[in-house]
Amino acid sequence: MVHTDELRTILRDAWGRDTCDPHDLADWTPGNPARGQCGVTALVVHELLGGSLVLGEVMVAGTRVGHHYWNRLPDGREVDFTADQFRPEETVTGGVLQQPPAGGPRRCREQWELLRGRVLAAVQGRPRSVTDGGTPNRAR
Repeated sequence: MVHTDELRTILRDAWGRDTCDPHDLADWTPGNPARGQCGVTALVVHELLGGSLVLGEVMVAGTRVGHHYWNRLPDGREVDFTADQFRPEETVTGGVLQQPPAGGPRRCREQWELLRGRVLAAVQGRPRSVTDGGTPNRAR
């Protein structure tokens, strides 16, 4: 299993304009790579680490302007790999547990497939440490 700190780095390297939710594409920049990545990221994290998806609302001045996904891990910890995407005037409220869609998302499917492929390749290609349940693999 991949550690959340390592997964954070892998995700940041895998995000791109091509994995961004089309709704957020106008706001995506290399300086804010997490923008528009929450849904696809939460699904990939769920596949790797299990747990639940959490859905909240993004608010600006009391008006809902969008939705935000993050993960609750099997041990109860909540991790939000895309929390730093928000501007100071944007706040996330609520948090309702969601079931992941069977067979992957209908919306943003192409973005999810791209991100999933990049992340799985990075996870599978990394050396295994003793804490992963394996021995270090130095021969690559």
